[in-house]
Amino acid sequence: MKSQLPLRIAGTGIAVPEAELSAADLDARLGLAAGESERITGVAKRHTATEETASQLGAAAVRAALADAGMAWEEVDALICASATMDQALPYNAAMVLAELPEARTHRVAALDVGASCLSFLQALDLASCALAAGRYGTIVIVSSDISTYTTDYRDLRSNGIFGDGAAAAVVRRTHEGERSAVMASHSVTLPEGIEFCRIRSGGSRFHRRGDADHGGALFEMKGRPLFALVARELPDFVEGLLASAGVTKAEIDLLVPHQASRQALDHVAKMLGFDDGRMVDVFARYGNQVGASLPTALHFAIHRYGLKRGAKVLLLGSGAGVTIGGIVLVY
Repeated sequence: MKSQLPLRIAGTGIAVPEAELSAADLDARLGLAAGESERITGVAKRHTATEETASQLGAAAVRAALADAGMAWEEVDALICASATMDQALPYNAAMVLAELPEARTHRVAALDVGASCLSFLQALDLASCALAAGRYGTIVIVSSDISTYTTDYRDLRSNGIFGDGAAAAVVRRTHEGERSAVMASHSVTLPEGIEFCRIRSGGSRFHRRGDADHGGALFEMKGRPLFALVARELPDFVEGLLASAGVTKAEIDLLVPHQASRQALDHVAKMLGFDDGRMVDVFARYGNQVGASLPTALHFAIHRYGLKRGAKVLLLGSGAGVTIGGIVLVY
């Protein structure tokens, strides 16, 4: 078993746009029979941005996470923005979030982006654990904020009807003496043969080309069946290897916190991996797939709705465009 890294999740927070789009609203918009969009997508409602930007939502989530941790901005050493999409092409997302935090003008911090599509939060958490263990930083805030509304074509319900907007943040710090919190194992692999299965070929969420006749390649495209097949083929062995590296079994995992990819993906993963016994966090019907913010949103609800307790063993698991598969086993 690899040595554990001393990381503790001190607090989490989420932020969502004010507007909601229900399945009934979507049925009416698309001229479908009542209940049809929810039957196809599994999403009852989701939040959609109208005026909010991704950086504004990200800043709100950062403040919520700090409040949950009982900490002030002045205690933060670094901000990592782990989003799947751009707010705009330049500057980078973390700088955009800092610009929405006036307190960042008086207390300066390091800031950077980590981009790995829907797996960005997991990759950022892995890097943060290494930085904390090395003593580079004492406290890091990781925030994921994504707006998919402007790149979503709801006419394609199976590929696009699953998405919602939102942000989620986590305050992580080095574990103090006497605390059990730690990263037990972390691993990811990228399967480049799936590079075209999920993609947006141009644009950012602030200034987008949705109004163009051909959309300029700015809408989300997904080849669902080959994507699902590729991940399903690789995931069981990946998880077995990750758990072996952590020195734990599936039975010892108290809670699975997955990326909320789709209704079908969640149901399949739960059954395939043996977590269809109430040990999986599932907030998909209420929030949809929030892209990079999806997994940290699920983590927030693992703590605040599913009753995750200190000392519990958690498996964070997800996949994203690339195609990338990743997971972290941690003691909360």
